[in-house]
Amino acid sequence: MNCWEILGIEPTGDRQRIQDAYEQQLKFASDDEARRLEQAFREAVGDVPEPPRDEPVAVQPANQDQAGGEEAQRPLDANDGQVVREVVIQINALLNDPSRSKDVGIWKAILKEPPADQEPLRREIGRQLEPQLRPMAENGTFPAPVAQFMGDWFDWFSVEQVPDQDLPDDRNTEDSGLAEAQEDLPPQMVNFWPAIIGWIVGLVILAALFGGMGGG
Repeated sequence: MNCWEILGIEPTGDRQRIQDAYEQQLKFASDDEARRLEQAFREAVGDVPEPPRDEPVAVQPANQDQAGGEEAQRPLDANDGQVVREVVIQINALLNDPSRSKDVGIWKAILKEPPADQEPLRREIGRQLEPQLRPMAENGTFPAPVAQFMGDWFDWFSVEQVPDQDLPDDRNTEDSGLAEAQEDLPPQMVNFWPAIIGWIVGLVILAALFGGMGGG
């Protein structure tokens, strides 16, 4: 078989027609047939065949580690910005409640709520809250569990090991409670003094009576 018979066309000098015939035959060819088709194409055009048209280009998948790094560095879109603003508002409201702001569970519930826990959003939330929260965590405004959680969550290493200052405060509270309880005792003591005074007056009256009788 000559090259034209393999390609399935009449002899021609039209390269485009030869190319079309080559590509059409190549779609259904085995490995051996593909090699024969390539050789026939070479003989027909006297050149190396061009790659088949409309062939999809293989795209190499990106490295997963690199993809993860790009995700962490991606810019925030409008939805991300809205999430960040809502979290900052919740934190500011929490700071206005001294009792709830000492509960580390509430901090975790706000900051770890998806999608706020995603690395780009967490980094931006930490950046906006750092000027306000970090000094408070470092000077002992928050209990140790809250301060340590902030240090771990936002990578604020200076506040990851904050000493627990709750115990002295609790002791002071207990001491204040005892002092207040003791302040309730003086009224009882005050009620005791009239009885003593009355007893002394009674003795004086008795002494005067017995003295008068003695004189008579």
